[in-house]
Amino acid sequence: MNRCIPYRYRRKGTQKKELEVLVISAQNGNGMQFPKGGWESDESMEQAALRETIEEAGVVGNIESRLGKWFYKSKRQNAVHEGYMFSLLVKKQLENWPEKNIRKRRWMTVAEAKQVCPHTWMKEALDVLVSRQPERERRVIQCQSLH
Repeated sequence: MNRCIPYRYRRKGTQKKELEVLVISAQNGNGMQFPKGGWESDESMEQAALRETIEEAGVVGNIESRLGKWFYKSKRQNAVHEGYMFSLLVKKQLENWPEKNIRKRRWMTVAEAKQVCPHTWMKEALDVLVSRQPERERRVIQCQSLH
């Protein structure tokens, strides 16, 4: 299973740029998550993560890096799966996308995302994303998380 954390910088005031991440509703409508899915035999993990992000969240961008590998318990089976998380810098938000009618999407700060993400590993991935931002932006993000 591959997931992306889509993100962007939004201007706030004259100098500050605020890091925002995009979360989407789960297919059943309960809870928020990051775009995810498996990969086909003819595509890389990164290509699959990008495809799923377009299909589920309706954003296009550049995969920047792998944030890490996490393990999670399946809801349907008594099994543990591994999942890879990637950062995706959003370049374009689409008005229409394949799962527009079954998912909601919402931009929020990292602190807000940590409140709505249901799993510890998602919060850990957000921490890795923040740690990889340029130093100047990272100080702003950390100060916002304290409020």
